[in-house]
Amino acid sequence: MSKRIEVNDLNVYYSDFLAVEGVSITIEPRTVTAFIGPSGCGKSTFLRTLNRMHEVIPGAHVKGEVLIDGNNLYDPGVDPVLVRRQVGMVFQRANPFPTMSIRDNVLAGLKLNNRRLSKADGDDLVEKGLRGANLWNEVKDRLSLPGGGLSGGQQQRLCIARAITVSPDVLLMDEPCSALDPISTLAIEDLITELKEDYTIVIVTHNMQQASRVSDRTAFFNIAGTGKPGKLIEYNDTTSIFGSPTMKETEDYVSGRFG
Repeated sequence: MSKRIEVNDLNVYYSDFLAVEGVSITIEPRTVTAFIGPSGCGKSTFLRTLNRMHEVIPGAHVKGEVLIDGNNLYDPGVDPVLVRRQVGMVFQRANPFPTMSIRDNVLAGLKLNNRRLSKADGDDLVEKGLRGANLWNEVKDRLSLPGGGLSGGQQQRLCIARAITVSPDVLLMDEPCSALDPISTLAIEDLITELKEDYTIVIVTHNMQQASRVSDRTAFFNIAGTGKPGKLIEYNDTTSIFGSPTMKETEDYVSGRFG
């Protein structure tokens, strides 16, 4: 598990519109990298290129390379479904299948990939996934109940359990705590710290304090104006980004002068 990500001169388009321009970045294994920046600067769009999830929008395409351990996700013949199995994603709002049981939610990714499981194997994977998401002790006695009946923070951790049960190498999180209360946010942040022992993790967050708490490195994105492409302005160790950024744009943003 856990892979190195190299992005080389990536440009992201929606039809003819250039949404993100010229991003080059290297993300090391077993680290947490935070993407920060004002709304509309391309953070989430760029995040979705790391598992080709942006391609669900008609006309979306890229120019450039996204390499995971040297293999380009955009080479001809690469199956996006296999990419998304290798690079899992947790979305801004928890999206468990509401009428599906907690147990079936955890196994949903495997079943969508047509993997056949005995009940014993399924039980083992459910427990492993829920323990990995730090949720097992809270739900182990009600696995047959609907996942939609859990609290918001529990639902988000259920989605993380579902993502890691398919054994990805990379875990992407698009503002995973934006809809959560402070206690649930702390639980997710603690979980991110635990998960980086096994995964390469990339998160998008608008919460500067969260980025400084959980990430090893931080990438600051910005946009020059409406209709302009988002760009990567600065990428460095998180302590440097928040303590001594090299770019004035970065300093203005992290100090609260704009954004």
